[in-house]
Amino acid sequence: MSTKSTEIKSLFEPRSVAVIGASHDPAKIGHTILANIITSGYRGKIYPINPKGGTILDLPVYESIGAIDGELDVACTCVPGKYVFGAVKETAAAGTKFNLIISSGFSEIGNIEEERRIVAYAREHGMRILGPNIFGMFSAAASMDMTFGPGGILPGSVAIITQSGALGLAMIGKTASENIGISTMISVGNKADINESDLLEYLIDDQHTHAIMMYIEGVREGGPLVDVLRRATAKKPVIVIKSGRSKRGAAAAASHTGSLAGSDEIFDAIMRQCGVLRAESIKEGFNLCKFLARTKVPDGKNTVIITNGGGIGVLATDACEKYGVQLLDDTQRLHEIFSPVTPSFGSTKNPIDLTGGAVAKDYSTALGAALENDAIQAVIALYCETAMFDVTNLWEMVAQNHERYQEAGKPIVFSAFGGERIDEQIRALAKEKVPIFDDVYEAVSCLGGLYRHHDHLTNPPLAPEEVELDVAAIEAIIRGARAEGRTFLLADEGHKLMEIVGIRLPQSLVARSIEEAVAHAERIGCPVAMKVVSRDILHKSDAGGVALDLDNREEVVDAYQAIMRSCREVVPHANITGIEVAEMVPPGLELIVGARRDPGFGPIVMFGHGGIYVEVMKDVSFRAVPTNRAEALTMMQEIRAYPLLQGVRGEDPKDTESVIDAILRVATVIRKCKSITDIEVNPLIAYEEGEGSKAVDVRVLLSTSEGGRSDA
Repeated sequence: MSTKSTEIKSLFEPRSVAVIGASHDPAKIGHTILANIITSGYRGKIYPINPKGGTILDLPVYESIGAIDGELDVACTCVPGKYVFGAVKETAAAGTKFNLIISSGFSEIGNIEEERRIVAYAREHGMRILGPNIFGMFSAAASMDMTFGPGGILPGSVAIITQSGALGLAMIGKTASENIGISTMISVGNKADINESDLLEYLIDDQHTHAIMMYIEGVREGGPLVDVLRRATAKKPVIVIKSGRSKRGAAAAASHTGSLAGSDEIFDAIMRQCGVLRAESIKEGFNLCKFLARTKVPDGKNTVIITNGGGIGVLATDACEKYGVQLLDDTQRLHEIFSPVTPSFGSTKNPIDLTGGAVAKDYSTALGAALENDAIQAVIALYCETAMFDVTNLWEMVAQNHERYQEAGKPIVFSAFGGERIDEQIRALAKEKVPIFDDVYEAVSCLGGLYRHHDHLTNPPLAPEEVELDVAAIEAIIRGARAEGRTFLLADEGHKLMEIVGIRLPQSLVARSIEEAVAHAERIGCPVAMKVVSRDILHKSDAGGVALDLDNREEVVDAYQAIMRSCREVVPHANITGIEVAEMVPPGLELIVGARRDPGFGPIVMFGHGGIYVEVMKDVSFRAVPTNRAEALTMMQEIRAYPLLQGVRGEDPKDTESVIDAILRVATVIRKCKSITDIEVNPLIAYEEGEGSKAVDVRVLLSTSEGGRSDA
């Protein structure tokens, strides 16, 4: 167990707890929390705190924390917000390790300063804060329900971390109704101090936790979260439900939690990078948790669909393609395995169609054949209600076969479709922890999640890679820009940065007169391109500041005059340093490589199909930094334009190694040069294999402060 997980162990397994604001009134939260702690069977010391004294639920009440004789691991504060800071001072003075602040009225309503004051004081005195604005926590390891929920939480192997208090309370009832056993359920609320990363440190090594589900509205300090998620998914499945996917949803999430929701595309890409399974809904999240917590990771991925209906078999096939479930296509072997149980008018191709005349015995025989054959690693069993199959036999058939598959360690999911009696059977079987669903897509989604986790375990991410970088030389360029009051680099400065980084550029020189422009063009050799160099014009094309394919002296002269005239008309007060005259690079595949400091995840790198339409096409992928060559290649494979890199319509493949190299170099810059907030190479022209790539245009933005933002 790591040092961090050892430190936070006292939160999940406290020897003593105090409820500050324990109430004599059963209608108050302070009374409910105390009652839940007692009835859940907590074995440690319990200290109700209330200035009125007396007894509550047969426990003596202490008038203050100071009256307690002994160490205190956890305090649960549920007093009105205006009294919270006083309670924090008292608990800190008593040497309390953790304080769970149930109370609201802080950053979620804009009261950020008071929240910061509470956390700062607690940290100064060696105490950690969970919350504020939480419903509490449940820990099966301590037999402790320290929430104001309905009680009755079933102990088990699924851990739930939620940022939403109301949703978390609803999950308590939902997990009980669906017979989902919980190892811990914990609310992080405003995440003023303790966040998901801290809690995951404990859950990674917790032997009682087999699967982890998180509901997240916004991410802060994404760097540590990426690190801990990578370590967690190497041991157990992690499922994330993220709200704020839409622009309006993101705004609502930020308003509710006081944290930035961030770009959903970035979040999604980084979750995949970490091996996290992202659920589209709470229902899918619960389905994945239940299935993955109880199912062994298979040895392989060959899957067989067994059904009594051709239509539902086709639906399952479609779902398999959507969720990445690999179907066994060895027709000869399938025929040998299933022909004894399949009618002549059925099908032994995958899906295996037992036809509508199949009865329970036929299903059991077919499922038994699949179970005993090593070529089949998983099964999807589908049932459509027919007159031939007595529904009363469904429960026994499914339950028995599920048990056989569990004992053999082979995954199986069931889907049944029919009337009210079928629905009753599904509900009864689900309560017995059988993975059966009325929607075939839900069943296949679970198997797809298991396979994605299988892929992550069998192909663990490689160590991050970075290139050698002369940071001092880059910082010298940045200081020059800051001396002129700029928060971006000019074209010649961007080119110098690329030279330091080691990314090839076209030849270029800056002209400050028509004569210089002509001389530079003759030195470089036509054709050339010309671009305005101005601290006030970042988007050169929009201002008419670009001219291409200039073949002779006359065209260079005309272009110089046209650029100056257009830029002065569009941006009248622009300070124009000169006109860049550059080698007109040969045509190739236009790509974009960029990096920025994301508000949630810190340094990230981007790759995609580049050029002037990049913002329209949005054919890009993202990763957290640092990354490695294998991950960079995966980024490239994710974009729709990837086939162009491989070569199409008789074209040779492009030099992907040079592009990967550029991705790693730009990623290293954004991580090591904290004054740089954004860097964009667009386009990066990729040529055929062995011919490398060239950066045509570079845009670099700087932080407004000297030190830059932290790469959280």
